[in-house]
Amino acid sequence: MGDMNEITPDGWWELLPAGIREQVDGYVLQDSRMQAVRLVRQACRARGIGLHDAELVVHERFVHHGDRVARTPESPLDVESLAALASGCPGRVVAVEAVWDGDTVHDWFTVLLALTAGPAGEHHLATLHRGTAVRYLGEGASAGGRHPSAAAAARAGRALAERLGVPFHFAGPDTPGSDVKRS
Repeated sequence: MGDMNEITPDGWWELLPAGIREQVDGYVLQDSRMQAVRLVRQACRARGIGLHDAELVVHERFVHHGDRVARTPESPLDVESLAALASGCPGRVVAVEAVWDGDTVHDWFTVLLALTAGPAGEHHLATLHRGTAVRYLGEGASAGGRHPSAAAAARAGRALAERLGVPFHFAGPDTPGSDVKRS
């Protein structure tokens, strides 16, 4: 097969044993990208595959399966749904907060949290990846120079905070991944 640095995603795929390929496709069909990448990386690590190449192999499997992939549903961002989720949190909601997160699959995205007292805690309400944010804001809508995830999180978070009568906080909405002080 030549130099391992010249192996294409299809080449790496062919190097995988049939059982591993079947398991990777199972993860792909369940929209479990990270588990599929981890498995490809583990199975080909001894042959020199890097994380980027493992991600490319899995990406090609997503392309191969197309509409057959059971996509993970998007988080609802309407204020009624977010309020219903917040009402299920243990304790009294005292604030709504948006925070940055990111990974190698989705790049930067935001997460909406309900902060509670009695007991104190933070509770996940929604994850806003770029595609979810663009659909929520409306195709072609301006995000005001911000990352679409930040603009959507600010809009949905403020609406929820207003509905609940609590403060909204988003430290560093213009700077993904910044080490800004959270509330």
